[in-house]
Amino acid sequence: MKDILEKAAKIKLLVFDVDGVLTDGSLIVDDDGKEYKAFYSKDGLGIKMLQQTGVKIAIITARTSNVVIHRMQNLGIKHIYQGQLDKLPAFKKMLKELELSTEQAAFVGDDVIDLPVILHAGLAITVADAHPLVKQHAHWQTPQRGGRGAARDVCELIMQAQGTLEAQFQKYLGSKP
Repeated sequence: MKDILEKAAKIKLLVFDVDGVLTDGSLIVDDDGKEYKAFYSKDGLGIKMLQQTGVKIAIITARTSNVVIHRMQNLGIKHIYQGQLDKLPAFKKMLKELELSTEQAAFVGDDVIDLPVILHAGLAITVADAHPLVKQHAHWQTPQRGGRGAARDVCELIMQAQGTLEAQFQKYLGSKP
């Protein structure tokens, strides 16, 4: 775990896949073709807390969905790459634009389509219910499943490694009587 915390201490950019990471992977489509996704509110709060520490958040997803745009706007995420069947070029483009090294970037994925970025990221993370091949190549696996707390696990890991977690919690504790 010491090695993971050392890697997490260097992170300035956290990139998430969406389906299977920020959601449980279910795709709900109505009779008119409208798509629905369920996002876990605790993951959202973790993302907001991490952003407050100065870590940038981004998403790279193979699918394209207006639901994703709405949720990411709600979370204040500006780096949104949709329709990326090959995610590595978008990942490298972001690193160049933000002037970051691979060691300063973490990626969270869950399926084999994420492997090129998993193999390239300074901190490669997968979720508890990820594909076995992804688990084999990730540096760390979250205790929680995708869409059910995995993103919160990652955010708290990075804040713990960077010494910012307690300050984020303290905001909600206020002054005790």
